[in-house]
Amino acid sequence: MRRLWLLFAQTITVGLAIWFIVATLKPDWASGMIDRGSQRVRNAPSAIAMQEASATASPIQGSYRDASKRAMPSVVNIFTTQGAKQPQNPFMDDPFFRKFFGDRFDAQEEKQFSLGSGVVVSPQGYILTNNHVIEAADEIEVALADGRKAAAKLVGTDPETDLAVIKVDLKELPAITLGRIEQTRVGDVVLAIGNPFGVGQTVTMGIVSALGRNHLGINTFENFIQTDAAINPGNSGGALVDANGNLLGINTAIYSRSGGSLGIGFAIPVTTVKTVMESIINTGQVIRGWIGVEPQDITPELAESFGLTKKSGTIIAGVLKGGPADKAGMRPGDILVAVEEKPVTDTTDMLNLIAQLKPGSKTKMTLMRKNQESTIDVTIGTRPKIKRTEVE
Repeated sequence: MRRLWLLFAQTITVGLAIWFIVATLKPDWASGMIDRGSQRVRNAPSAIAMQEASATASPIQGSYRDASKRAMPSVVNIFTTQGAKQPQNPFMDDPFFRKFFGDRFDAQEEKQFSLGSGVVVSPQGYILTNNHVIEAADEIEVALADGRKAAAKLVGTDPETDLAVIKVDLKELPAITLGRIEQTRVGDVVLAIGNPFGVGQTVTMGIVSALGRNHLGINTFENFIQTDAAINPGNSGGALVDANGNLLGINTAIYSRSGGSLGIGFAIPVTTVKTVMESIINTGQVIRGWIGVEPQDITPELAESFGLTKKSGTIIAGVLKGGPADKAGMRPGDILVAVEEKPVTDTTDMLNLIAQLKPGSKTKMTLMRKNQESTIDVTIGTRPKIKRTEVE
């Protein structure tokens, strides 16, 4: 009996020694799981040790997942189609050709398909996008992030800011929250959300590179947010949001030599967006003030040739006969320096100041004529609709 116990003890001792050697030199041979803080090592039969993060790990500090989650449902994909006729095949004039091939080469209806983005701004179904996304479209279809699709009708457009409003008849739409551009500063983090190249909804990150960008020749009225967040074809009409997921602007254009993002993108600020959107929804169009002149910036060369002592303002290069400015006595060569005592620095300033005036109202404008300052009263007219031209 004593011999059996001795044999049993020796067997257990040898077994433990073998297990200790294997666990020390060949841990991948041992089965089981070893906890190491918040990580665990699983020993798979393939002998490959892998580390997995804890299922309860907290979000990485500095992540923008919450802002993306909040804003992404409000950004939609826009599909547009435009009918076009294919030219008739020249062989169709040959009776012998028609006898064998019939009429299948007759003019056919062709659908041109394009992609863009839009932003749901109201639970009532109003969606903002760029005018160039839906321009000349015969049909507009919207696809939401939750998978729903619906035909959209055009409410109105404003080619001079490149904005358009469309509407869909769907319930429980995730409307975005409008941000406050006046609190935005250069260097703030922003996210661009859209459908670049038709690959699907995409979020890119960058910062506000500049505010109040103009003189770009993109739109008539310019006051862009510049950002280095990647904006590519298909992002047009999408959202530029802040780090909380609030809308700061509508992505509209990029500076590019290749068609792809070079880190210089432009968005129409939410202040302009809100004004244009409300005007389109309420009246079907955007009504702006107009006086009927052709302005020109004062360059150093012009200032020298005209003998100007004041280099701010805008030169009136032409006056429309019978227009508001002509009736008020404005003449070519005059320099407009102030509108309602607000200084005019250049043509962009002048256009923006006059556009904000109510048609039919009388406005004091300060002129310089032969270095003599004078004031005239101009009855503001309504700015005529101008067809948007393509900008390369």
